[in-house]
Amino acid sequence: MDGPPSPLADRPEEWPVVSSKDLHRDDWVVALRSDRIRRPGHPEEEPFERLVLEHPGAVIVLAVDAEERVFCLSQYRHPAGRRFIEIPAGLCDAHGEDPLEVARRELREEAQLEAGDWTHLTSTYSSPGISNELMHVYLARDLREAGRGDFELAHEEADMTAFWVPYDELLAAVLDGRVGDAPLVIAILVAQARGLAGSGWSQVEGGEHR
Repeated sequence: MDGPPSPLADRPEEWPVVSSKDLHRDDWVVALRSDRIRRPGHPEEEPFERLVLEHPGAVIVLAVDAEERVFCLSQYRHPAGRRFIEIPAGLCDAHGEDPLEVARRELREEAQLEAGDWTHLTSTYSSPGISNELMHVYLARDLREAGRGDFELAHEEADMTAFWVPYDELLAAVLDGRVGDAPLVIAILVAQARGLAGSGWSQVEGGEHR
């Protein structure tokens, strides 16, 4: 058994693609393709197929107010056949747009809130075995009311409900499995590990944190 890499970190790497074909591609931002790839340095081996869900990335916003409450949404998700407790999130669907700016927009559109203090909690790949989606997770504090502008809720979003939950109650729901939306779980656990919210919160000094 080999030892761990040093430093202990993921690294970029690309294996040779022998052929590629689209299985689904239209005018939306997500596409599905099939690649036939080969292990580097093994030209004698047969190529093998891997499906790739192309995804532009996403942002997730853990908005916590002065009373240590989290802004939450209840929303139906058709693929899972389930209504999830979630936090504001959205696609990075404008090419070259800063993820923090996407987070600001999603907080306004879904929560009708603005934040004066932003902390980047982490960026994580949602399911790298099939997708290149990279999720950028932010903590938003110093909240104030804001308008949606000309954005209108539609489809599942038009049916979602919004409410505030004490951070420690939401953490308990994560730990005992009552809520299972991955972005919410990641945001809550990273914030908890870093001591940035809930009963263990230690004030992060300064204005905007990236």
